[in-house]
Amino acid sequence: VQLVESGGGLVQAGGSLRLSCAASGLTFGDYAMGWFRQAPGKEREFVAAVNWSGSRTSYADSVKGRFTLSRDNAKNTVYLQMNSLKSEDTAVYYCAASYRYSSYATAKENEYDYWGQGTQVTVSS
Repeated sequence: VQLVESGGGLVQAGGSLRLSCAASGLTFGDYAMGWFRQAPGKEREFVAAVNWSGSRTSYADSVKGRFTLSRDNAKNTVYLQMNSLKSEDTAVYYCAASYRYSSYATAKENEYDYWGQGTQVTVSS
């Protein structure tokens, strides 16, 4: 199983980025997908998640109204559209897949089975 994140980079505060996570080696439509992030010196935290069908999503309070998660099961890809970026959004962003909790948009790290390597997002103020 591989989860490959892309789309990270350097952006000014107030700008936008779209992260992608391409999955292979699994039946993508059987998995819930989530995004987590880890800032320097901090623990990894939940950002957003979507269930297998896309009918359920959940977001961390800190990103609600600014980030939008979507998935394209035909392309085995999940996207995180990030708008109105703030300096506190700077982190490494990780994609994760959950088979056991596929019907849920779970925010719990230990409910995910596979993880990507991460992509760096840096927001300059």
